[in-house]
Amino acid sequence: MAEVLDLTISELRELLDSGDISAQELTGLYLERIASVDEKVKAYVTITEKEARDQAREADRKIKEGSASPLTGIPLGIKDVICTEGIPTTCSSKMLKDFRPPFNATVMEKLEAQCAVMLGKLNMDEFAMGSSTENSAFFSTRNPWDLERIPGGSSGGSAAAVAARMCVASLGSDTGGSIRQPASHCGVVGLKPTYGLVSRFGLVAFASSLDQIGPLTRSVEDAAILLEAIAGHDERDSTSLPRPVPRLRKSCQEGLKGIRVGIPKEYFIEGVQEKVVSEIKKGLKAMEEMGAELVDISLPHTEYAIATYYIIATAEASSNLSRYDGVKYGFRAENYSNLMEMYKETRAQGFGPEVKRRIMLGTYCLSAGYYDAFYKKASQVRTLIIEDFKKAFGKCDVIASPVAPTTAFKIGEKVHDPLQMYLSDIFTIPVNLAGIPGMSVPCGFDRKGLPVGLQLMAGHLQEEILFRAAYNLERGLGLERKWPSLN
Repeated sequence: MAEVLDLTISELRELLDSGDISAQELTGLYLERIASVDEKVKAYVTITEKEARDQAREADRKIKEGSASPLTGIPLGIKDVICTEGIPTTCSSKMLKDFRPPFNATVMEKLEAQCAVMLGKLNMDEFAMGSSTENSAFFSTRNPWDLERIPGGSSGGSAAAVAARMCVASLGSDTGGSIRQPASHCGVVGLKPTYGLVSRFGLVAFASSLDQIGPLTRSVEDAAILLEAIAGHDERDSTSLPRPVPRLRKSCQEGLKGIRVGIPKEYFIEGVQEKVVSEIKKGLKAMEEMGAELVDISLPHTEYAIATYYIIATAEASSNLSRYDGVKYGFRAENYSNLMEMYKETRAQGFGPEVKRRIMLGTYCLSAGYYDAFYKKASQVRTLIIEDFKKAFGKCDVIASPVAPTTAFKIGEKVHDPLQMYLSDIFTIPVNLAGIPGMSVPCGFDRKGLPVGLQLMAGHLQEEILFRAAYNLERGLGLERKWPSLN
């Protein structure tokens, strides 16, 4: 059992196609694994056993008739911010506790077209607002490498489930680092694609100009397989780019010779854990030994990224979350005497503290007399950050940096200090503001055995060169593939 659970998508594809294992047997193994360890990790909000077994039967039929796709019969987990028809999509919030969408997100349609198997919906920070998955209205997810520590956020359930071998791969969403940061903390690969490469139709909105769906996987090749499956133009999403799906697995096969890797001085600063820096330097050395050229670069407006993000993201959240008023769908307060009181009580009881904090921040930034001082100014600084990346990519092909300043911290350590929590995303936020792709690739462990991720960034729609660099980094490091046992 354990050996099969360790396998990647590409390795399982061979077993499924050869008949060495059936999709129903594989799905059964993963459901057993969830039953045995999820009580400790708490990655799943909803387990869809019946649907998974039905999908596995259909996958076996497809495999038998010779019409299997890359993801046919592969058991996946889905972040609970992505709409799944008839299956609860809660956003880990009391506000949507009983919401069952009447439609599928575009990414779910694409996965169903390939006959992938959905094991269930994964825990997250409420409405994707957080960096630790402690803001879930239901329970905190734990890091499989150390159950006293956070898995990262907001896609903490998505990263923890892959690391704990409770799914082969998962989908998350990334607004300011919510795929890459938990991927780093849990020792898996996590990708935020170029904004617009993957449809946001059916993704419950947090900050619409920043949100993007992406994969969390066991290998860079698996991330390529999953991204190729979910990418593509969608007329139902006005921000979706009319571009062909990039050929990512093909680009993985090319070497690193001639690739210029930019090292931004603003990302290697005081306060970054010593072991994080040393493990990243090992990764950079491995890339250099494979033919890459290391180039010093500067991204001078990095210091303003956090402030810029928390104005733009909260302003958009304030607007997007105004729809939860107790009228159309979702939670409604029971005791009220008039319409205005119903609005107030519904929102007061339905939202958690972090969501309320961000709505208030965003509403303030958009209020009369403050819009120009805050939102307009933040939009101008965002343009400067975009220009920084454009200039940097004139000197290099990819940029390398830490994903987070530290490895996973203890549960409860920062929950009462929002500013410290926000600063844990300092190296991931600029990627979202610029709309470029970024990936976390496992590059080692700290002295406590906690995973460290190396972040690679590429220019707009340059996923092919990003995957080329990431695949070779993974190969050059040659890290033994190991996972927490949780026994």
